[in-house]
Amino acid sequence: MTSKKTRHTYAAAGVDIDAAARAKALIGEQAKTTHRPEVLSGIGFFGGLFEFKGYEQPVLVSSVDGVGTKLKIAAAMGKHDTIGIDLVNHCVNDILTSGAEPLFFLDYIAMGKLAPEQVAAIATGLARACREVGCALIGGETAEMPGLYSGEDYDLAGFIIGVVEKEKIIRGITIKAGDAVIGLPSSGLHTNGYSLVRKVFDAGDFKKHFSELGRTLGEGLLEPHRCYYHQLKPLLPQIKGIAHITGGGLVDNIPRVLPEGLGVRLNKESWTVPPVFKLIQDRGNVDAAEMYRVFNMGVGMAIVCAPDDVSGLIGKLPEAKVIGEVVKQEGSDRVLIK
Repeated sequence: MTSKKTRHTYAAAGVDIDAAARAKALIGEQAKTTHRPEVLSGIGFFGGLFEFKGYEQPVLVSSVDGVGTKLKIAAAMGKHDTIGIDLVNHCVNDILTSGAEPLFFLDYIAMGKLAPEQVAAIATGLARACREVGCALIGGETAEMPGLYSGEDYDLAGFIIGVVEKEKIIRGITIKAGDAVIGLPSSGLHTNGYSLVRKVFDAGDFKKHFSELGRTLGEGLLEPHRCYYHQLKPLLPQIKGIAHITGGGLVDNIPRVLPEGLGVRLNKESWTVPPVFKLIQDRGNVDAAEMYRVFNMGVGMAIVCAPDDVSGLIGKLPEAKVIGEVVKQEGSDRVLIK
């Protein structure tokens, strides 16, 4: 007598191929709205094709990033249509620091169980942000991995390729003591510091209204990462260095564009810190030094320019503030915030 063997299927193992196909089709619809003339292949081919042209000495600039545990806030609020905006804008800002124009973007979405409508909401944000900067959403990967992700957990990452003429690369090499530091305001936390936020607040707090914010905490925390591309692109010739204030805050990011032996002295009274940061600091009893190391504290981009160019830049960037100056480094600290 022989025993009947169990017939296994991919669906029984937790992977729904039909759901994956539907999710990819929904992403493809959004991706088409971002395509530039240089795009030669749509979503679904094994590799994205982009016809490169228009530069004399092109230097490709790449970056990869994720949204971190801001995804947890999106899940708690049941709102997934802005998280893709966060991802694209973060990556665009990263390559903008070298003066690059964004060309194309690829995304990676991984879930324990694929939810096509949720994927479509994420793709809506990705496509919207790509369209706003003329960047093609050219491909990506959607993965269903039961056992690795549980419940509503998912991960989102993005890869961007941009280009800049070699002679126009911004590297910060001409920065010197006496140069000015100008800050452009952030829209909130952007995509950093959410693990600390989730330690400070309970899950039930995200849907509570906070008078300091004029809305629920979750709504304030989901405010999309601001993109600075259109503001700064026409002003790049006047800029010596650009620092995108992400993980590590002002303290860790500004030194990334400074030549050796230089630091900056910042005046924290020169810009307005948004209420969300004060709320986090007060509720969590977080030291000021820790806040400036973790969060952007209201400064999403810091640009360095010669003193003679300050008035011209400020005149074209109405929200910008002079927040400090470049100084000779003394000791181990390269960013002094007074």
